Amino acid sequence: QVQLVESGGGLAQAGGSLRLSCAASESRFSFFAIMGWYRQAPGKQRELVASITRHGIINYGDSVKGRFTISRDNAKNTVYLQMNSLKPEDTALYYCKGSAHRLVGPHYWGRGTQVTVSS
Repeated sequence: QVQLVESGGGLAQAGGSLRLSCAASESRFSFFAIMGWYRQAPGKQRELVASITRHGIINYGDSVKGRFTISRDNAKNTVYLQMNSLKPEDTALYYCKGSAHRLVGPHYWGRGTQVTVSS
């Protein structure tokens, strides 16, 4: 059973930084064709924050471009999300997702880590 475990969430002030980590139980990290971070705020739909393919192709959601950075360490089976210049609107539950194939999956989700940004 593939598991993804997020960590690093918490409380930050506006303008501050946090780094999220997502550790995969799958030792063959290259199993994941694409890894991504998503977030969902209360009353809103889940949205893409950032994604990175096994070849290092990166995509960011418009609201985080220039502030967030996604990276992956294949040796540690971990994907990171460095979040800088945090805003109150970044407050959400952040989920890690791993997909064996972008479209057909299978897709795996972590349970999420809460990020709260105070003004």
